[in-house]
Amino acid sequence: QVQLLESGGGLVQAGGSLTLSCAASGSIFSINRMDWFRQAPGKEREVVATITSDGRKAYADSVQGRFTISRDNDERMVFLQMNSLKPEDTAVYYCKLDVSVSRYNERAYWGQGTQVTVSS
Repeated sequence: QVQLLESGGGLVQAGGSLTLSCAASGSIFSINRMDWFRQAPGKEREVVATITSDGRKAYADSVQGRFTISRDNDERMVFLQMNSLKPEDTAVYYCKLDVSVSRYNERAYWGQGTQVTVSS
């Protein structure tokens, strides 16, 4: 069984910074693509940032230049450094990891979500 544990959310003023963390545990053969999503009230869940197993990164236009995704493969963790936060960044943030529990058995796992609130 694979579990993801997120941490790092909270309340911050506009212009501030937060770092989200997501740690995977359990019977894991490998972790491939890692993503951060967010969902604001009344809106659909959207992808914010992606990092592949070979370190390639991609960002939503709305966070480009302000957010940085990184991973620690040894610790089985993914991070989201968020700078210059805006009120419109307020949302529940979720990590999503594509995990292989064996060589040919991959599926997506989601974190429980962490609230980020940015006050103006």
